[in-house]
Amino acid sequence: MASLFAGKVLVVNTGDRDEVETERELGQALENKVVLLYFGAAGCPRCRRFAPVLRDFFVRLTDEFYVERASQLGLVYVSRDATAQQQDAFLRTMPKRWLSLPFGDEFKRELEQRFAVSDVPRVVVLKPNGEVIAGDAVEEISRLGPACFRNWQEAAELVDRNFLLAEDFDDWAWRSLTDPFRRLKYKVDKRTEAEDEERKGEDEESL
Repeated sequence: MASLFAGKVLVVNTGDRDEVETERELGQALENKVVLLYFGAAGCPRCRRFAPVLRDFFVRLTDEFYVERASQLGLVYVSRDATAQQQDAFLRTMPKRWLSLPFGDEFKRELEQRFAVSDVPRVVVLKPNGEVIAGDAVEEISRLGPACFRNWQEAAELVDRNFLLAEDFDDWAWRSLTDPFRRLKYKVDKRTEAEDEERKGEDEESL
């Protein structure tokens, strides 16, 4: 996937706005991942409705609050924003793991032509080798949420399946919270049994 952006610059969505440009950095950021290209614009009404859905979708697959380990998922924002300020303001409300093309980068025209993007919002889902899994996943993401990542993962033939969906997390979190209490109860019960046995032995000796 890094080959798609070879020779290009991507920006990490942090306060420092770090640039990812070397082949090694691009490899670390995008290789062996399902990559979403999100074509959108902050001024587009449909994009404003979809962006929170996409943000929640991405967070539930990559944030350690929801998953044991982040899924092999990357996202590059390709904006149609009118100004750099508009793009920056939008990205400040999105996950820090997102990448983006610098504002005004002409490469976005190439991407729009390559993937036949005529309107936004549009999410193109790509295998690690750059092949298209879904030409427009907006409806799929809106309807299925994080569950659709399973299908993409299988299509991309990714090896790592270490992720939990939100519904799995509830049970996992509950077990994690209650396990210490169960262990504590077990220790208390064992100590009580030992003390009872000790008292019983002392009573027998006194008879």
